[in-house]
Amino acid sequence: MVTAVTTAQLVGMLLVSIRVGTFLWIAPVLGGRMVPARVRVLLAVALALPMTPMAVSASGPIPLGAGGLVWAVLENVLIGGALGLAVLGLISAVQSAGSLIDLFGGFSVSQAYDPMLMQQSSVMGRVYQLLGAALLLVTGAHLLILQGFASTFAVLPIDGSLDLEQATGTLTTVLTTMFLSALQIAGPLIGVSFLADVALGLMTRVAPALNAFSLGFPLKIGLTLGLVALALPMLPPALLGLSQQAVDAMGAIAGGG
Repeated sequence: MVTAVTTAQLVGMLLVSIRVGTFLWIAPVLGGRMVPARVRVLLAVALALPMTPMAVSASGPIPLGAGGLVWAVLENVLIGGALGLAVLGLISAVQSAGSLIDLFGGFSVSQAYDPMLMQQSSVMGRVYQLLGAALLLVTGAHLLILQGFASTFAVLPIDGSLDLEQATGTLTTVLTTMFLSALQIAGPLIGVSFLADVALGLMTRVAPALNAFSLGFPLKIGLTLGLVALALPMLPPALLGLSQQAVDAMGAIAGGG
């Protein structure tokens, strides 16, 4: 049995693939820079195939003219980019927490090359980034994010237009939430590091010959490593909460929240 495929369906799949591809290009883990471009393109097409029937049925007439098609492509690139930035901003709170731990724990003097961001990054920031990526896949949070992304086609179809005011407001809220979440994740470790600095300062005041600050770096590094090990069980629930917030942010950008 041969099923006929219309031009409108092919154009609809193209538009869905463009939105998915733009989203994956920005969103973490599935479309990071560590994933080759060819793999990202194939992954975008593979994810677009099951989303196309729902997206085509939820949209109005598919634009087939040159002008309407170009406008639809630009709109879907903009929509996919906004949705990807919402996810990237919230999931990056985990890496930001690691960078804060580096700053207060004494690891900031050591920098490592980050192939995902193509720049130098701190040690704990890199560790937290890799842990976040692994937990995102292990806990199934990536499926939650993809499900939330697929649901945006029903609210904001492939022939729809993005509300820039709503998207800008949501992304601003995402940025604020990222900083607050990073402080919540790294806050207890930062507090203990601060108390350790106070204790070392008091020791130096009481016994100047002890030169406590020369011992401070290895002590703070060991303390930070121990606290990170104790705080790791708290990371999966925090990541799941951030993933749910990312889904809510995508719904708000699409106009459903």
